[in-house]
Amino acid sequence: MAYKQEYQASIDDPTAFWGEKARALDWYRAPQTVLSTDENGIYRWFADGELNTCYLALDYHVANGRGDQLAVIYDSPVTDQQRKITYAELLDEVASCAGMLEDLGVGKGDRVVIYLPMIPEALISMLACARLGAVHSVVFGGFAPPELAVRLDDATPKVLLTASCGIEISRVIEYKPIVDKAIEMAAHKPDHCVVLQRPQARAEMQDGRDLDWREAVAAASPAACVPVKGTDPLYILYTSGTTGKPKGVVRENGGHAVAMKYSMSAIYDIEPGDVYWAASDVGWVVGHSYIVYGPLIHGCTTVLYEGKPIMTPDAGAFWRVIAEHGVKALFTAPTAFRAIKKEDPEAELAKQYDLSCLQTIFAAGERLDPPTYEWLAEKFRVPVLDHWWQTETGWAIAANMHGLEPMPVKSGSSTVPVPGFNVQILDEAGNRVAAGEQGFIAIELPLPPSCLATIWGDVERFKENYLETYPGYFTTGDGGYIDEDGYVFIMGRVDDVINVAGHRLSTGEMEEVVGKHPMVAECAVIGRSDELKGQMPMGLVVLKNAEGADPDTIVSELVAMVRQDIGAVAAFKEALIVARLPKTRSGKILRKTLRAMVDGDDYVVPSTIEDPAVLDEIKALL
Repeated sequence: MAYKQEYQASIDDPTAFWGEKARALDWYRAPQTVLSTDENGIYRWFADGELNTCYLALDYHVANGRGDQLAVIYDSPVTDQQRKITYAELLDEVASCAGMLEDLGVGKGDRVVIYLPMIPEALISMLACARLGAVHSVVFGGFAPPELAVRLDDATPKVLLTASCGIEISRVIEYKPIVDKAIEMAAHKPDHCVVLQRPQARAEMQDGRDLDWREAVAAASPAACVPVKGTDPLYILYTSGTTGKPKGVVRENGGHAVAMKYSMSAIYDIEPGDVYWAASDVGWVVGHSYIVYGPLIHGCTTVLYEGKPIMTPDAGAFWRVIAEHGVKALFTAPTAFRAIKKEDPEAELAKQYDLSCLQTIFAAGERLDPPTYEWLAEKFRVPVLDHWWQTETGWAIAANMHGLEPMPVKSGSSTVPVPGFNVQILDEAGNRVAAGEQGFIAIELPLPPSCLATIWGDVERFKENYLETYPGYFTTGDGGYIDEDGYVFIMGRVDDVINVAGHRLSTGEMEEVVGKHPMVAECAVIGRSDELKGQMPMGLVVLKNAEGADPDTIVSELVAMVRQDIGAVAAFKEALIVARLPKTRSGKILRKTLRAMVDGDDYVVPSTIEDPAVLDEIKALL
């Protein structure tokens, strides 16, 4: 079916459309109620259906003759290791891991926090939780103890799963001291901490709480799949909030499985048995959707890569993986391609490999800038497709629907709304604007399956953050426009969340950390455009007493504070000491104006500014 017909069908009758897509899955009890509203007036999908996501990802394929097919290719240049795992082998490992969790008292609805590097056990842990109907919350291994502690307090897990270390290129990062410190800081203490000992570092164990992973799994009996409702939670994934407190996005089992299955063929043009590689991390939403669940539910082979686009060992790393493992589609963030391009501008290293298996390159996590798009299209001669989505949705809001009807690419656009997403551009009053006119991007309700229906433990925050700004719409927090051909153009965030190398980070949270320095009177952290990473945080800091202060020392201390409290992932490396910050007469800092000035863009001095001279003072320092 052509895109326009498919899209229109999804908007005209979402119940019929998604009810038909749901039939592609093997439910324990097929849903009779496709779309309903709950006691909070929020739309929910497949409320009375019963299924198990782990069953769909593993048991179903083994039962239907795919047991000997590769499910996972683990490729780790940082440890010089590879491991290939079939569906039957993965099922056995997941069932045993689930049995271990069951022995530790984990059951349906209980939470498990996973703090692991990019190793098979990360994927196994997630599926093991899904098998039991437990709710996993994966925390990216780059986060510091305070960030992990906040998530422990919010998710209140029974068990924390971790490893002795992660590896960053050639540097070993010990995880256990981070975990111990986080548990010490958190009000909620997990009953057990299960540690996978890796040969690169040995973790010290705490009697009574810590367990050795391999010993605990070896002592466990395999666990069976537990049926759950379509609206039961599969996982919590924390995303940066503008208040500095992370938001626990809740993904439900039924809608998630339906959307994952549909997207693999409709967006990515991938069939069961194909090799698919999302070069992300399981700590981010892309890793959840397209390293773990999407490919496995669809019966594909997924690549789990513990490495970087460069320096492991060089800028040809991605091309080696593609050629060696027969990857059909590659999906990663534009920042990875910018890093490769910087190291190997003529893509000479790619010429060493047979890339004939590669049919498409997909980018998301941040805007695919035109120079990067043009470089990829010129050097690799395959469709290069941008798409736009968020942690909140779990899959693409706008994309080039390659499996339905490949469409002409417009550089700078993520192409058209995906079926189910009624994307509209609104002005400040909530009125729809004309084609080509910029505004706030919103999605008319109901959202399609897989999108969040709440924030963990805080439905009022969910409503306030996403539903109340424009009644009848979900607010994305992004600004942009739709052109006369229906193509969506994303121009960036309209709040204080910035996008660093595909990772959404709160500048408000960084401001809280910077503001704790005893010498800092006030500060603003903004996102400065960066050719490699998309955006980088930059602090503008007013000191309490600048006399006798060493600016370099203070900046170094601020960088260290952000690294300690948030983690290296924040990439906070730059701060400017200023005499004062530009403010409105009501005291609001003019961050938008600062961003334009720092990026060298044109800006209009707002009529509400308290003293226009402050902009000239800052400009002279840049």
